[in-house]
Amino acid sequence: MQCLLKHNAARIVVEATGGYEVPLVVALHEAKLPVALVNPRQARDYAHALGILAKTDRIDARVLARFAHDVQPPIRDFPDENGRKLDALISRRRQLLHLRTSELNRRHRAGLLEIQRSIDSVIDVLDRQIAEINSQLASAIKASETWRMKDQLLQSVCCVGEVTSHTLLAELPELGRLNRRQISSLVGVAPFNVDSGRMHKPRAIRGGRASVRSALYMSALTGIRRNPVLRAFYQRLRKAGKKFKVAITACMRKLLTILNAILHDLTPWRCVPTANSPKTP
Repeated sequence: MQCLLKHNAARIVVEATGGYEVPLVVALHEAKLPVALVNPRQARDYAHALGILAKTDRIDARVLARFAHDVQPPIRDFPDENGRKLDALISRRRQLLHLRTSELNRRHRAGLLEIQRSIDSVIDVLDRQIAEINSQLASAIKASETWRMKDQLLQSVCCVGEVTSHTLLAELPELGRLNRRQISSLVGVAPFNVDSGRMHKPRAIRGGRASVRSALYMSALTGIRRNPVLRAFYQRLRKAGKKFKVAITACMRKLLTILNAILHDLTPWRCVPTANSPKTP
């Protein structure tokens, strides 16, 4: 760390490695050093573009150095201790829900009553664990005035509940700080062109943060039934001949834009636009 401070590093690139990078990134942020956390696939694709197929620690270090110089990935804020705690709780909740879904699927296929009872006992344990995680999430948000305010603002939108709000707070700290195009691209709900010469394929989304997209998808499904703005937007797209996946993705993007504007302006949601309604940054 002293070496990095001595050399006045302009940008330190660290690959995300499933959580192993967190202590390093936290230490770099605490030292007020500029750190950019990047997707390992992006760095590996860059290495392939350079014709570097071998992979060792020394080679990876050189590739990351060139990647930092040529690409200059953006330096973004890293969650504070409360943010990391919220992220960990959200991740654990997702794991427990996946386990519960797997057990439910097994129960449907279980023929023996004894097996069903065994699965039911596991589901009961998972339900208690999920309830405990939900309680801890609520306590963590209430403990921070900033988190509590943001949570209330996000849930002011009628189709956004606790799960979506908590997921956005934990896994999308950039919400409210970027413009609508940047935040859509970051999440992975911005369509990209696939054109070459006279070939024009339908635009498609790619990349981004899958967990955030999943939360937005569930909220958008609720929104096209209960949120007047999203419902009208969805119906207009369907009447124009858009397929369900295209229309629901567009609703997810619109919902994300609304939530981004709400946190940018710190103004609660209003269904009917007024002079005080949040504007899209």
